[in-house]
Amino acid sequence: MAVLLPALSSCILLLLLASCASACERCVRQGKAAYSPSTIPTGGGICGYGAMAVETNGGFLAAGGPRQHRGGLGCGRCFQMRCRDAKICSTRGVRVVLTDFHRNNRTDFLLGGPAFVGLAKPGMAQQLTRLDALPIEYKRIPCDYNGKNLSILVEEQSKKPSKLVIKFLYQGGQTDILAVDVAQVGSSDWRFMSRVHGPVWTMDRAPTGPLQLRAVVTGGYDGKWVWADKEVLPADWQPGQVYDTGARIDDVARESCIGCARSRLDWEMKVA
Repeated sequence: MAVLLPALSSCILLLLLASCASACERCVRQGKAAYSPSTIPTGGGICGYGAMAVETNGGFLAAGGPRQHRGGLGCGRCFQMRCRDAKICSTRGVRVVLTDFHRNNRTDFLLGGPAFVGLAKPGMAQQLTRLDALPIEYKRIPCDYNGKNLSILVEEQSKKPSKLVIKFLYQGGQTDILAVDVAQVGSSDWRFMSRVHGPVWTMDRAPTGPLQLRAVVTGGYDGKWVWADKEVLPADWQPGQVYDTGARIDDVARESCIGCARSRLDWEMKVA
């Protein structure tokens, strides 16, 4: 169960939300996508999901360009997209999770096999994969992991008693995690973690004993603290293990967008 604190002070919010205010993400945008023969674009991903990426979203994965990856903040974000060539492309589109970064300035996304093929009309997949770049329309959408709670993987770089490196998994909704604190269960001595990249956070002074965790996420037009009202990491936490926080994030960050371009496509259409 997640505990939501009142909105943060305006000064803190201005600092934390500044990196998220560059564009209205609910807008439908036009861009290009290219095909990657591997299931996981560019071999596992700079976002750090590794082999676990295969289990994410049924293998419908993407690597994003600088605008989508945003220095790691875009890792784990979900997008709906469809291509604009009506002769070979399905109008149903696909939903993908961003798990990697690519540096090709000619395309916005590099799609794994299942996602790219999913854009095609029946019988047109082979023809689609022959194209160098495919014109698409896309937008960010809330992530849905079929009822899974926000979880953390203790990374192998962690070393007791004080070095703690974690990775967030199954972050639902349409939000960004902007800050993470850790404290011993029952203590008010919260210690901040630093982002390594994407969903990975680290600290060199981890408290001892069972640990609780809280995070600042974007939500509504504001930001708020979210934490689990229970022990998240046991006193004997182990690298390589995944721990369920008991919290679930399903918020959708709101934006005061003006002049957001409207698409001719119905983005509420069901995706198989």
